[in-house]
Amino acid sequence: MNRTTVSLIACATALAAVTGFASLSAPDASGTDTAKAAAELPVERTGLLCPSPSLSDIADTSYTSFTPVTKGTGSDGKAELVAAAQESEDSGKKDDKKAGDKKADKPVLTAKEPGTPDTEDTSGGDSPALIGTAEGRFAPGWTVQETTEVAAGTGRGLQGVNCSAADTSFWFPGASTAADRTDYVHLINPDDSAAVVDIELYGKDGAVATTAGEDITVPPRSSEPILLSTLTGEKQTNLTVHVNVRSGRVGAAVQALDDKIGGDWLAASTDPAGSLVLPGIPKDATAVRLVAFAPGDEDADLKVRLASPSGSITPAGNETLHVKAGMTTAVDLGAVTRGEAGSLVLTPTGDSVPVVAALRVTRGKGAKQETAFIPATRPVGTRATAADNSAKGSTLSLVAPSGTAQVKVTASAGGDGGTAVSKTYTIKGGTTQDVELPEPSGLKGTYALTVEPVSGGPVYAARTLAATEDGIPGFTVQTLPDDRGTVAVPEADEDLSVLQK
Repeated sequence: MNRTTVSLIACATALAAVTGFASLSAPDASGTDTAKAAAELPVERTGLLCPSPSLSDIADTSYTSFTPVTKGTGSDGKAELVAAAQESEDSGKKDDKKAGDKKADKPVLTAKEPGTPDTEDTSGGDSPALIGTAEGRFAPGWTVQETTEVAAGTGRGLQGVNCSAADTSFWFPGASTAADRTDYVHLINPDDSAAVVDIELYGKDGAVATTAGEDITVPPRSSEPILLSTLTGEKQTNLTVHVNVRSGRVGAAVQALDDKIGGDWLAASTDPAGSLVLPGIPKDATAVRLVAFAPGDEDADLKVRLASPSGSITPAGNETLHVKAGMTTAVDLGAVTRGEAGSLVLTPTGDSVPVVAALRVTRGKGAKQETAFIPATRPVGTRATAADNSAKGSTLSLVAPSGTAQVKVTASAGGDGGTAVSKTYTIKGGTTQDVELPEPSGLKGTYALTVEPVSGGPVYAARTLAATEDGIPGFTVQTLPDDRGTVAVPEADEDLSVLQK
């Protein structure tokens, strides 16, 4: 058996381990490849990472796990969240959790059945970060929502984040080291070896010098919250944070807390691209700030458009945005939605230059303001899911920036009872619609929304949760990118003759 044949067999075996099966065939005598078109198969394993929710003693947090029912997954599998090691406030050292410590590794949440949400609640400021794994029938499209209510103090209001997958690079436009902000970068390492991370900061004049942003070690299966103000003495209102992983991989999110106007989680922007969509600005937004950054060597010039329910609108006085290379640019758009649903669409005015972007959105006035963030995101693609919806306070925004699209939305059974229901919507090209949500019959508990484009152009989506407390309009927004619940696997005919060559 020659080296090439061995490599091919090893590759096919590795692919089978991820997708459930794979077979191998050799080219025929004419040199034509007999492999069939790739098939879309459900993934068999999904990993998610949830940051430590809050330092506030009066924080109340819920974790909601949901997996859409997916054909072809078989009957086996599980999904669970376990605590990551965390730093002790007393000693400044990691806790002594060990791999063989059954008590330490006891799941915080275990999913029971695809198609039905599972929820676990916790209180206080010492809840750890969580490391999640879903296998088998629980893996395709597995979603975990972390939602926290903080009644008072810095960052008071509603904070929410989708637990995310590990990666090696993250961009966060919209962070800050201003005097009234307390921003943390949360790093979570899910693996059994240490990760090494650099945190780079970019302000209005370019790169910001940091004193401790390089070679940050994140120990195995642990989390590290890094306070941005400890990395630099510069007070910058608008920063772009780049988390660059030198070794290993991590999950990352920025917790942005304000002394006066609440706070929320800032999820990573989608990868740098020439055109970006930022969906789901609440119709009652009182202030919207766009923060953008061009990570390359070229300046970017962008058209700024608001996709409203009636079509594409140019924000008055902000028709275009010039983003200097390596510098963070911010522009205040005011109450840009003017009482209607809206999404921001950024496109190049000329040559396409990759950028990242996010919005800081404010609701309310005076002392009763609350903020949330909307990063640029990927399209829904095949399917996307938002968990932790209730009968009141949930809004789903759908935008079709380039062409009319039909979208199927399914509301799952409730966590404590109810029957799933679906509804199909038509979203005209260039518009954003806050759709009337289908509600499960006999709903008890929270439910999940699954979004699946049926036909037409690309669709982007965001879900807003709102809960008013003491007159403060608490809210949080999560974008709904494709859940990557399937993988393309080349179909091939079995041909054992390759083993004889």
